[in-house]
Amino acid sequence: MTTKTDSGPSRRGRLRRAVGHPKVAIGGVMVLCFVFVAIFAPWLAPNNPNAQDLMATLLPPVWDAGGMAQFPLGTDSLGRCVLSRLIYGSRIALLVAVLAATGAMVFGSVLAVLAGYLRGRFDTTMGFLVGLWLSVPPVVFSMLLMVGLGTGVRNVILAVVLVDWTRFYRVVRAEVLVAREREYVQAARLLGFSHWRTMTREILPGVLPLILTLFSLQMGVAIIVEAILSFVGLSVPSDVVAWGVMLADGRDQIYQAGWTLLAPIGGIIFAVLAFNLLSDGLRATLDPRLQKRS
Repeated sequence: MTTKTDSGPSRRGRLRRAVGHPKVAIGGVMVLCFVFVAIFAPWLAPNNPNAQDLMATLLPPVWDAGGMAQFPLGTDSLGRCVLSRLIYGSRIALLVAVLAATGAMVFGSVLAVLAGYLRGRFDTTMGFLVGLWLSVPPVVFSMLLMVGLGTGVRNVILAVVLVDWTRFYRVVRAEVLVAREREYVQAARLLGFSHWRTMTREILPGVLPLILTLFSLQMGVAIIVEAILSFVGLSVPSDVVAWGVMLADGRDQIYQAGWTLLAPIGGIIFAVLAFNLLSDGLRATLDPRLQKRS
């Protein structure tokens, strides 16, 4: 039996407010569109993303003079369909976003709850480790990890997890320190609840909205990191379609065929904006402190 004062209806009420918030609604629709395109890429792409047509290189978009309906967003320097590559590139972005954000969330949040609740030497040791971890710039740290781990989607996901778990740790730990002093947690201790039950039944539900907000934000961060690593050749192989690879392939034709760069840039902006809007909306509706201010 829980000692919290939050009732089921109040939680359902917060959920309804979250769904009805403009940022959650707009961001949610954009995220669903992004997921839809990534899942159904084989059916949505008009061409094979890796198929080369050397007789149709650097064709402009269909609405420009010289464009072809077969290639709605034009072609790159090897005659590959830009739209098809843009659509297929969303699959790598979504895969890295979901798995990397999940790994960072679980790893960082678990350590944060343990450190914030138990305190003592464990908290002190973790604080020193996190401070040491944050002393290295994230992008540089990611590149160093990729050099050591090697290229590949799995290693990109692992690198993002190893770099960004500290974001969850610092924010969630601060919230746990506040939550452990609340009356319902004190009551749970007086009732003889075990440490495990107190953390999982009393503290974790209280910090879960914050974790969900950070999770949505982290997915956007993971997309940017993957694009950077792909751009410098430290992510996926060159024959795998990714937005960062498209940027790297199109940089030599930036003035001659700018559409080869605008397409992946637009995809990155759309995906990151979607997750940022969703994160802002969730924070505005699920954070009780912001509710009190409003």
